[in-house]
Amino acid sequence: MGCSMTSGENPIISENYADLMIEYNGDESLLEAYRNSPITIINEEAAMVHVPTQQITSNSIMELGYAAIPSLLGLVSQRGLEDSGVLRLRSIPNFNFLGQGVLIGVIDTGVDYTNSIFQYADKTTRIAAIWDQTIESGDPPTSRGYGTDYSREQINQALQSEDPYQLVPSRDENGHGTMVAGIAGGSPVPESDFTGVAPGVEFIVVKLKQAKKVFRDFFYIPDQAVCFQETDMLFAIDYVLNTADSLNRPIALCVSINTSQSAHDGRGLTSNYLSASATRIGTGVVVAAGNEGNARRHYYGMVNPTIGFDTVELNVGENEKGFSMELWGQSPSIFTVDILSPSGEYIPRITAFRNESREITFIFEPTVIYIDYRIVESESGDQLILIRFANPSPGIWRFQVYERGNLNLGFHIWLPMNNFISNNTFFVKSNPYTTILAFGNAPVPITVTAYNDADDSLYINASRGYTRLGAVKPNVAAPGVNIPGPTLEKGFTNYTGTSVSAAHTSGIVAMILEWGITKGNLQGMSTIEINKLIMRGARRDAGLEYPNRDWGFGILDIYNVFDSLRSGAV
Repeated sequence: MGCSMTSGENPIISENYADLMIEYNGDESLLEAYRNSPITIINEEAAMVHVPTQQITSNSIMELGYAAIPSLLGLVSQRGLEDSGVLRLRSIPNFNFLGQGVLIGVIDTGVDYTNSIFQYADKTTRIAAIWDQTIESGDPPTSRGYGTDYSREQINQALQSEDPYQLVPSRDENGHGTMVAGIAGGSPVPESDFTGVAPGVEFIVVKLKQAKKVFRDFFYIPDQAVCFQETDMLFAIDYVLNTADSLNRPIALCVSINTSQSAHDGRGLTSNYLSASATRIGTGVVVAAGNEGNARRHYYGMVNPTIGFDTVELNVGENEKGFSMELWGQSPSIFTVDILSPSGEYIPRITAFRNESREITFIFEPTVIYIDYRIVESESGDQLILIRFANPSPGIWRFQVYERGNLNLGFHIWLPMNNFISNNTFFVKSNPYTTILAFGNAPVPITVTAYNDADDSLYINASRGYTRLGAVKPNVAAPGVNIPGPTLEKGFTNYTGTSVSAAHTSGIVAMILEWGITKGNLQGMSTIEINKLIMRGARRDAGLEYPNRDWGFGILDIYNVFDSLRSGAV
């Protein structure tokens, strides 16, 4: 079942259609209910149903379910090879790994393919393919139906011309994707004291298109925010892995975009797909943990049995146009909330016996609140209370959270990630833990946090574990503070954030794949084996207990990984 067209429009890219996510798990009979709408198969687990945008209303969560609305994804960074053991390892004969024969997949804002750090000495490209989802003038990837697929040959032709962008007009207007690719595997530039971690790799790049307006408006994402759509991410993962298969090459997939919209338990369509992909032989999946640890956008509470509720205080900043927040309760308890506005208007709690959807207005506030109760959310099985604020009044909003039953299991509330909400909106009594972003909670990928290799201190804004269900994440810490990377001006600057540490780790993973797959030392290697090697070789502080909610299993050290292999200890 492919993608149907209506009136000449491509519903995947048309702003007249909203894309609903349907988990059908290969059984196309489950899609029969949507046979009157255009349908696009994403992979064997997920499909998109394209409905007119006017069908997305304030009641859509109640009518369609939380999982049907694609999450919105943002960038996971703000604007030290020695410390990871890379240079020490390369000084050993037979261990001078550069990632040769290995691919790195970058799904992001694109790449500046004209930068010499992505070229060989003869000025030919090190990029095997670019799928630019934003350009409709060329041929899309097979069976994908949108964007333009650029081959190595086309990129080389462009590089040989006086105006490369006439032939391959794909640009990275933001710079985030170029930074990630450069840190992971950029060619050395000795005069600038720069080299990527694995300068022998080649790249597969996807430039994601921006999320559709109907979903940005639904979740009140600021107009200026870089914002992607989960459905396009699923397509991109599929494209990168299929291209690697066609080239018969191992690949390290770097996931440096993420979302806070989730149960933070490792489940969900994209998280499940990343975990399944990570079990493939010759594939290493690396995910940035996020930069939410110090942002005050997470609350954890337990109901006080003496008074019967817990009070959550949320400070809303000036000029906040709107935002959403998600309360996830631990099953089998059922939670309800009441609301007290900054001016003192009180909204009694909504009793939840089934799924509920309410629109709440105020007499003295311009605010409109849309609240959805999902007693059993389809992907997690736990309760979700989704609260969306339109034109929220600034000041302190108070929510009293009640728990039905005497188990006292506790609940979490998350606000949107960085750049999707102002820094002036936060929980008064926030909790820095359980702040790893959605995909970083997926069980199989390698989740990476960031530390400062200058003094071995944790990056202050790094998201912290564990998952909501107590699974150990992050897995490891990698350099992520003041790390040099390329700019769009073809110079270099220092970058900070867990996107940086994920890029660094992706280069390390490429080196391990070269040893295991390309050189034939561990032909059955997947992310599972790579993760175990990395965790075993991690440097640990004698004063800390491991695994650790901040550090995972310790600091990434590729020398220790191979030293233990060389000595036969692993």
